[in-house]
Amino acid sequence: MNTIFAITLVFVGCCSNVVFLELLVRDFPGSGNIITFCQFAFIALEGFIFETNFGRKKPQIPMRNYVIMVAMFFTVSVINNYALNFNIAMPLHMIFRSGSLIANMILGIIILKKRYSKSKYLSIVLVSIGIFICTIMSAKQVSDEKGATEEEGVYAFLHWLLGIAMLTFALLMSARMGIFQETLYKKFGKHSKEALFYNHCLPLPGFLLLSTNIYNHAVLFSQSSPVEIPVIGYSMPVMWFYLIMNVITQYVCIRGVFILTTECTSLTVTLVVTLRKFLSLIISILYFQNPFTAWHWVGTAVVFLGTLIYTEVWSSISTALKGEKVAKKSK
Repeated sequence: MNTIFAITLVFVGCCSNVVFLELLVRDFPGSGNIITFCQFAFIALEGFIFETNFGRKKPQIPMRNYVIMVAMFFTVSVINNYALNFNIAMPLHMIFRSGSLIANMILGIIILKKRYSKSKYLSIVLVSIGIFICTIMSAKQVSDEKGATEEEGVYAFLHWLLGIAMLTFALLMSARMGIFQETLYKKFGKHSKEALFYNHCLPLPGFLLLSTNIYNHAVLFSQSSPVEIPVIGYSMPVMWFYLIMNVITQYVCIRGVFILTTECTSLTVTLVVTLRKFLSLIISILYFQNPFTAWHWVGTAVVFLGTLIYTEVWSSISTALKGEKVAKKSK
């Protein structure tokens, strides 16, 4: 029952979170900083109360290691959200971040001296090809914007290219953080809920550097049209409502993944998260009518095929089917 509950939290929380995120960035593309800050503040407050018992519980992993991890985590979160300012469509944003498999494998080979099976290398090639197809098609759309002069088209393309560079940097930084976490957990044991709290609490002072941008968007949000909240019979600016729902669904999403990691194998967790990304992509395309060509679909299919090969889901299904056949014969 815990597994079913966790999977439900992941799909409901993460997919609805993408919807509210897109509702926010469609009207205010530069609102990534205020969204990130509110998510961090909410999760940090929850962790301070329930994980650290109002600061009375000492961390199991030395604080200096959390400082390094948090610097990476803060950088990745801010850059990923800020990249939306640079003509990066939400579907491309989601697909590009699926390239974490590539980044993890490359850094794993370089830093941890790991070696992988042929199926793993095949999956990485497929994911790379899929992301390349989607990226090229999106670049073509940006360059061919209707009504734009040649000079404006070049500027828009360069603007978009900077966003792609930011996503690439965030991808590599995220992979490096994952390797750093892996070495910490091997040394000190797994304390993922504790890490969740410190990853969201320690970066909060860093948002002072972004305070002007956060304040400006808070003012803009307050000026948005009001919406009636049926349950409480109270109206509030619609953008604040979207932000509150985004923060709550982000928390539900993260909690679902946390429960899943304690109940299932890493293979199951990876598969659930992959399917969740695919469903979020479909929702983004169909509901918000984002531009998505046949080539985008080809690239998306190749990305997720590569991801499934990486998780070795086919061999797991084959093994399970063989096990069922053996069990039937032995009866």
